[in-house]
Amino acid sequence: MAEEYVRTGQFRGATFRQASFAGAEFREVDLSGVAVRDSDLRGVRLASCAVDGLVITGIDGMAGEVVVDDVPVGAFVASELDRRFPERVRLRAVRTADDVRAMWAQVEELWAGTLGHAAALPDDALHRRVDGEWSFVETLRHLVYVVDTWVGLALQGRADSFHPWALPQSDLPDDAAAAVGLDRDARPAFDDVVALVRERWGAVRHALDEVTDGSLDEQRTVRLPGEDDAPVTVRRCVGTVLREHVEHRRFAERDLAALAR
Repeated sequence: MAEEYVRTGQFRGATFRQASFAGAEFREVDLSGVAVRDSDLRGVRLASCAVDGLVITGIDGMAGEVVVDDVPVGAFVASELDRRFPERVRLRAVRTADDVRAMWAQVEELWAGTLGHAAALPDDALHRRVDGEWSFVETLRHLVYVVDTWVGLALQGRADSFHPWALPQSDLPDDAAAAVGLDRDARPAFDDVVALVRERWGAVRHALDEVTDGSLDEQRTVRLPGEDDAPVTVRRCVGTVLREHVEHRRFAERDLAALAR
């Protein structure tokens, strides 16, 4: 039987990382100032809680419903994000190889503007984390990882595709990251990372030139870092690259605005 905690302050200010609260119930609790980030929120229901200052990120309307005081909010959040970031709508409509190439062209254009916003800030700010999220430089390093994984490794079959600065997802075990030559603790300068990510974007452009409508549903067998061999389609590979660039730009713009204040 699951343990019950009553009238306790032992979790005040605590951080829970890669922990499961699936099926847990919180009653008459103080959630003020709580931040929930990068977490699976499918089926979460909030009712009659002290939630002043509660921050939840990751509700994009795509991964399941969240209910607040019996009101489903996922559709509202999704529609508001679509209004602010219309590229999300275009991304969902991608079907053909030409759609993929046109979407990538828009992604590069949008990121060019974001890099311009970042360049106006001092270098130390671009290494600073906002609310514990990745810094802007770390975000760029993660996009390098995305390209190295889904283009270099998955599409092109290059086991040596990873640059040491590429930053994987936080739940990838350290030994799996080290096995492909990644240095999580690297601290490259902003200009150097920009040069690297631009090089990787050129690689994406070149790879997409080879994609056809017929090849999108071809399967490849890929061993992703930390995982076993698994089949993936070309569509999934290019779709992941597009989605990661769209969503991380949204977070990057949010954090750049905070750093500029």
